[in-house]
Amino acid sequence: MVSYNCLDVENGSKQKDEASTLLEGEYLEAQMICEGIASRMEPPVFYVDKAEEVEASRSAFEAHSMVREGLGIVEERGDVLGHGLSHVRKVAVDAGALVLVETDAMVTAERRQRLLLLAHLAGVLHDIRREQPEHAQRGADEAAVILEGFDLGAGERAAIVQSIRNHEAFKPAVPLQDPSLQLLSDSLYDADKFRWGPDNFTETVWMMVAPFRVPLAVLLGHFETSLEGIMRIKDTFRTEAGREYGPDFIVKGLLIGEKLYEELAKIYMSDDRTRSEGAE
Repeated sequence: MVSYNCLDVENGSKQKDEASTLLEGEYLEAQMICEGIASRMEPPVFYVDKAEEVEASRSAFEAHSMVREGLGIVEERGDVLGHGLSHVRKVAVDAGALVLVETDAMVTAERRQRLLLLAHLAGVLHDIRREQPEHAQRGADEAAVILEGFDLGAGERAAIVQSIRNHEAFKPAVPLQDPSLQLLSDSLYDADKFRWGPDNFTETVWMMVAPFRVPLAVLLGHFETSLEGIMRIKDTFRTEAGREYGPDFIVKGLLIGEKLYEELAKIYMSDDRTRSEGAE
């Protein structure tokens, strides 16, 4: 089955190179096991039902000079706790796809394309301060400074900034007065939370824990609690399409997580493994 975790073949290769550089030993082994599990599953239904909108969003994302400028800024920062270029690309493209799905015939084609650009920029910049406490607030503050150099209206910049401020889970969101800009905020949130599905286990979790060198057996000891936290996100999606398709991402991610736990527990929590490592 073709991987649904990569935007395209080129970007997929870059992601694997990035992971290979940062991951080693048991983390790399665990990620490879997880990718094998994910590859045998059907993709999230959103990518099947809304393939046209996803492709249109991806094409616009790759073509716009302002998006490329934003990506360059993110690339300079490097991967931040598993939230580097791979993550922001996916969030941006899916946020754009949600905008396309949710806008109706009452919105002009020009306005639709402008909202698409704003969604892409919000997705690219949303985790610019991911390593810091209150990262959504701090990221929004920095995005406001960055966007001063972009050819955007003051209202457009403010909408992107507020969308970034609103994207953190289980935190109150400040509504935007313009319904179309509210859609921007909600689409960013939902696209970011789509990543709590399969991507969480195939990419994000390993990139987050690798710098701290937490023994995998210790990580597995907290696995079930982590799965319960992911389950809570199912009821938080904000757009109509997010509420329809978001839970499918989460269910598939949890299924991968459960299968992964079973596989890794056999390897890293067995008495034989413990005795072997103790002997070393």
